[in-house]
Amino acid sequence: MSNSDEADPHPSRWRRFLQYIEVPTDPGVPNTSWLNRDLIPMPKERRTYKIWSYFIYWCISGLCISGYTTGSTLLAYGLDATQAIVSLVIGGLIVGVLCVTCGWMGERWGCCGHGMGSIEMLTAYMKTPHRFYCSVQVLLGHAASMQQLSAAHYVDSSSRGAYFPVIVRAFVVIFWDGLQAYWGGQAVAVTIGAIIPGFAHMKQTLAGGILLTKDFIGIIIYYIFFIAMMRIPPERLQKPFIVSSVMFSATLIGLLVWAVSNTHSGGPLFQEKASPVHGGTGWAMLFGITAILGAWCGGTVGQSDWTRYANRPYAPTLSQLIAAPFCIIVCATIGIIVTSCAQEIVGSLIWEPFLLLATLQNYYNDSPKVRAAIFFAGLGCVCAQLGISIVLNSVSAGMDLSGVVPRYINIRRGAYLLAFLGLASNPWQYLSNASTFLTVLSGFGIFFAPFSGILLADYFVVRRCTIKLEDCYIGDTRSIYWYHNGVNWRAPLAWVLGVFPTMPGLIMTTRDATAWNVWVRIFHIAFFVGLLISFVAFSVICWVSPPGNVGIGVLYHEDNSFEVEGELETEEKEKENGPV
Repeated sequence: MSNSDEADPHPSRWRRFLQYIEVPTDPGVPNTSWLNRDLIPMPKERRTYKIWSYFIYWCISGLCISGYTTGSTLLAYGLDATQAIVSLVIGGLIVGVLCVTCGWMGERWGCCGHGMGSIEMLTAYMKTPHRFYCSVQVLLGHAASMQQLSAAHYVDSSSRGAYFPVIVRAFVVIFWDGLQAYWGGQAVAVTIGAIIPGFAHMKQTLAGGILLTKDFIGIIIYYIFFIAMMRIPPERLQKPFIVSSVMFSATLIGLLVWAVSNTHSGGPLFQEKASPVHGGTGWAMLFGITAILGAWCGGTVGQSDWTRYANRPYAPTLSQLIAAPFCIIVCATIGIIVTSCAQEIVGSLIWEPFLLLATLQNYYNDSPKVRAAIFFAGLGCVCAQLGISIVLNSVSAGMDLSGVVPRYINIRRGAYLLAFLGLASNPWQYLSNASTFLTVLSGFGIFFAPFSGILLADYFVVRRCTIKLEDCYIGDTRSIYWYHNGVNWRAPLAWVLGVFPTMPGLIMTTRDATAWNVWVRIFHIAFFVGLLISFVAFSVICWVSPPGNVGIGVLYHEDNSFEVEGELETEEKEKENGPV
């Protein structure tokens, strides 16, 4: 029951409706304009993830279809297969280090802070009232919460500033969520087609011939499974994650064995020489490493969304340093080998594993043995898509939306809303007809990398990991993170400095995909440029003009040291009834 019940003993019909649609509560955790049960520091009973849980988490994040196809990006830069694998190793190791640093805040404070797949890089801190708050409020001020970094110069009041980055993040996630669902639907169609060959050979189309009817049926079935899985709270997803990771791991092993046993080599891609598209091999490898970091920015910066569930300190660290790079490297390497061998066998370069499975069913003339293998391999692809959608899109982005309207949106509702919008975005349309749109969408990373640099600088360098957590939940001048009208001017300034060098390259690439000059080079290494410039800029700005709240608070969140009733409940009543 919400606080508003006590405020008005005879609520209007509209008021009763609003009360009815409020999200469920936990004892002692009221729904307010600042929080719900998904936004508070994680209570001990919900911290269920052990060391092995995080290894499974990275099996989901690293062993996925997106990871499998990473090689296509690396080879597109003109690298040969060996150089692509070297880039994978370097990029994977860097991802592991970033996972530890970006997940440290959630592990220490039991709060989340996501960053995309995506604004993914925003929330390396924790979760408080407006989703990215804890870290954001500390950094930008209550008004310019974590998400507000990018929006700080749009802020005109203490609460509106948080919304712009959330909207941008949600905008990007809508399309990536739609893409993942489309792939998941295609995998479902392949799985069904292995049982019913007639279904696999359906030629009927929708959407002007762009969308196969069987794929649309697959998407609907995929969403049914997705809705069912999202009914499970994040703290209880370990067992479904185990099933998903085992199934897709078996698919990868099966494809690898098939490919190598038929060619007795690595395939033609390993015999092609490097031919960098622009510049030398060094530039091409640097672009490839940056692409890897950009692809995993959602998994790295969003670590606090999951490390908050750790049952003890350092539980996620080993998996972040070992399992993260291992899974990323192994999955993408298998993708390169299988794609290379398949090109020799079937005569086509097919990067998506579910499309390869459909091709193999035709290649082997619907052989019963082959169809049995394709059924289980396709099911593995479906499980992989469900897992990665929940890990990187639904849970984290659902937390983002929850911070906008905490009374009415929690993680689950936010995930359902984004899934619906993802389907409504017609992913089959923009995959077929909107190459410029996809270029712009992928270029959104230039806005997110500077957030990472600022957040890491603020937490580790400026504040030295010291935060006064309860003040992150106070939306007025009583909070030490209120700054000037809710905005910490240092953060937007550092963000602009981090974005500026990469913006010209994005514009030039959008106008002409063949453009090549110094600005385009900088754009292709935007992750490093944006993160480093904003990190240094924010550290220097705070050294020249230090915030007055540095050093206040504690180094980590202790159980029972944070109360959500008391002051917050009183604050809510004051808004509805007047001072009490």
